[in-house]
Amino acid sequence: MEKFFNNGTLEPGDLLPGLQQEIVERKIFPVMCCSSQLEIGVLRVLDACVALLPSPEKASVSARDKEGKETGIETNDAGPPVAQVFKTISDPFSGRISIFRVLSGVFKSDGSYWNAGKGVPERFSALFLPQGKEHVAVPELHAGDIGAVAKLKETATGDTLTTREQPFVLPPIPFPEPAIAFAIEAKSKADEDKISTALHKLIEEDPALHFERDEETKEFHIAGSGQLHVEIAVARLKKRYNVEVILHPPKVPYRETITRKAEAHGRHKKQTGGHGQFADCRIEVEPLPRGGDFEFVNDIYGGAIPRNYVPAVEKGIQEARRRGYLAGYPMVDFRVRLYDGSYHDVDSSEMAFKIAGSLAYREAMSKAGATLLEPVMQVEVYAPAEYMGDLMGDLSSRRGHVQGLDTEGDRQTIRALVPMAEMLTYGSTLRSITQGRGDFHMDFSHYAEVPHTVREKIVAEYAKNRGEAAEA
Repeated sequence: MEKFFNNGTLEPGDLLPGLQQEIVERKIFPVMCCSSQLEIGVLRVLDACVALLPSPEKASVSARDKEGKETGIETNDAGPPVAQVFKTISDPFSGRISIFRVLSGVFKSDGSYWNAGKGVPERFSALFLPQGKEHVAVPELHAGDIGAVAKLKETATGDTLTTREQPFVLPPIPFPEPAIAFAIEAKSKADEDKISTALHKLIEEDPALHFERDEETKEFHIAGSGQLHVEIAVARLKKRYNVEVILHPPKVPYRETITRKAEAHGRHKKQTGGHGQFADCRIEVEPLPRGGDFEFVNDIYGGAIPRNYVPAVEKGIQEARRRGYLAGYPMVDFRVRLYDGSYHDVDSSEMAFKIAGSLAYREAMSKAGATLLEPVMQVEVYAPAEYMGDLMGDLSSRRGHVQGLDTEGDRQTIRALVPMAEMLTYGSTLRSITQGRGDFHMDFSHYAEVPHTVREKIVAEYAKNRGEAAEA
């Protein structure tokens, strides 16, 4: 410090040891600008890697042996072969290319190795060094080297390659969890079958991307670290696989429930030329605690409804409740008690009682104070202290309830309960408020009743969509 204040500057020799130490301890992260396409700054980046980053020859990592005990792996040619795949590329000509770093031992072309994590053998083809679009073949790779091999069958990013005799397993590479999700659908019917295959190839290359089908909303979701991340993946789909897709906010998996007891009567009677249809049932519905889902109680005495027709009544109610009553969402957390009814020796059938059950359900819902439930998320927001006021104000505007505030150094964590519907676009808002310095994590907490004003909008939107669908 005295030298800096006396001379006004420091020589590189004074700065380098401190920079190297801080980088090793992950306190400083060098950021450099370059363009490989325009050949600007590439050599400076490589020179900086040599000057600032730790030498692989002095590296040591922890791994688990076949007994599960933790042990140290030194970067040494004489050690057992151990390597970790840190990137996968889907090449249209070479197939899947696995790029790996050799942490110990020597890997040779056309050798047989062991995927220690998955417990499967892998046969290597020729090893090579990827240099731009060129693949420079090499006979072997030594400890500290980075190389590649094509067409491994089971190996993915993060897997450890070693020998069957000494199957060391390295810790998996941590990937950021998704911060934003979009529903994805094909722009044309011709692309529907190609979406899944193309996306799985992208995910092989970028494990921070997630793709899944939501069983409740029947939508396909693509999730990533941010909106730009997902948009880049969509651009790659079009460029590489000629698959065009549309992104839109995912549907919220609402639920419906009831708020009070009610009785209802379902009667189905239809006379035709031959046998008619007749079924009559009386039910009582009552709310259950959250998470109670659905219960059916048979309280028929004296044979008012024959035993073989009772399951048909339950089936009719089950099918009707899955279609919802207010806005098309499944009805949950209620009990149905079948307590009376009547039948006809000739005209009654399982189908007739199934219809009567659904009719009784519809009448019961009209009396039982049907309402909507929404998923509420447990949210944790991490950001510098200077942004806490703006962040808490934003969470409150999203109908959130702040539960606590924790401090760690100059960063703070807000814990809050926020409806899922209000968190669909939170990633971009958080980035804007904190200038990219904030992060968040959320998990499902529970279902809670939707406020009246919000419920009315959802029900009106559902009625509008049904009307448009009927006209079409």
